[in-house]
Amino acid sequence: MKKSDKKIENALCEALTEVCDNALNTIPGFKWLTHFVNYHHFPESLLVLCVFDTNATLSEARISHQDDDLRHLIKDKLSCLGITIHTPKRHVDFDTEENCKAEHDGKWHERLRTKVT
Repeated sequence: MKKSDKKIENALCEALTEVCDNALNTIPGFKWLTHFVNYHHFPESLLVLCVFDTNATLSEARISHQDDDLRHLIKDKLSCLGITIHTPKRHVDFDTEENCKAEHDGKWHERLRTKVT
């Protein structure tokens, strides 16, 4: 990883940690988030994955448009870093711990591998 990529990565982690802390306090069922990026194709390759505990809480978040709120918060935080994502729906995805347990026996490393390939 180039030095400039490392600086971007650190800034991304800091911004997304703020988003995560905010979501943990304001969105029922939200648990954590992570991100994937290929710096050779940045920011087009950036994907932020937001994880909820159950399908029911994710569904409720969608019904109340909290998924859109999360996308906009992520877009705004990245914008403060000078990172523009034009289509937040393409860069922010959602999943649940319930689905991981059912489909990958709770093994996130296996499930996440399918998200980036």
